[in-house]
Amino acid sequence: MWGTIVNAESLANHTLRTVARTAAYARRATSATRGVAVNLKSVDAARGNQLLNSLPQSELAQLGPALELRSIKARDSVMRRGEPLAAVYFPLSCVLSTVAEGAGGEIVEVATIGNEGMEGVSLFLGVDRSTTLQTFAQVPGEALVMRARDFSAHVKASARLAEIMGRYTQALLTQISQSGACNRMHAAEERCARWLLMTHDRVHRDEFELTHEFLAHMLGVRRATVSEVAGVLQAAGIIQYSRGSITILDRLALEERSCECYRLIRDEYTRLLAQPDLPASRATVRLVPRP
Repeated sequence: MWGTIVNAESLANHTLRTVARTAAYARRATSATRGVAVNLKSVDAARGNQLLNSLPQSELAQLGPALELRSIKARDSVMRRGEPLAAVYFPLSCVLSTVAEGAGGEIVEVATIGNEGMEGVSLFLGVDRSTTLQTFAQVPGEALVMRARDFSAHVKASARLAEIMGRYTQALLTQISQSGACNRMHAAEERCARWLLMTHDRVHRDEFELTHEFLAHMLGVRRATVSEVAGVLQAAGIIQYSRGSITILDRLALEERSCECYRLIRDEYTRLLAQPDLPASRATVRLVPRP
């Protein structure tokens, strides 16, 4: 009788241990499956960023586990002046602005970053922070985010990624230098048209969020100046402004109002980042004029 009880108890304990091991395995399998799903989603989303889309499938798959898909809200800060970069951002549908700030707190945009590029070039150059610039979202949307140490490790391991980053860095430097010249040499209306065109290229829709105050900061002019310029463009039927948003009505007319800086910056991005050897299934958006 006693032996029967002991055997029954042993059997029950063995059964419980088996159930526990099975449950633990199921949890690990579920977690692993979920992780694979997230990675596959990130890899698929990466095709929406021109830099990541330039990578071979095998290298992009290696980056997958390090990429996190995030929703970015308007005015979200992605790089603060003087602070170490914790992560790099590859925009998909959001648009970022890198700005310089004066001693009096006034700011002016020096670069616009969309799905043609990334935020975090300083890491590629071996510097972990900027003491003069900061970057935040001007248009909300999604971005793929990678921790700074993971990005640095992948750049060292991948000659192709390093080459792509080098080309993008040159294109970004062209934008920054040309924007500086533009702010000095061209009238507010021409600069406003350039900024609207560059943002239009990156959001891939005709209507996007924008206030006069924000655009004034980006161009380094008074809000009244922006209101005057927007009024002229709206009266000409080129844009429509309503409740903090801008709609591009006549793209070609807006290009005619812009200075040559828009074309120079666009052409340099296309020259440096164009990928004529990519199959159609991997084609991505480029900074080219719309019909």
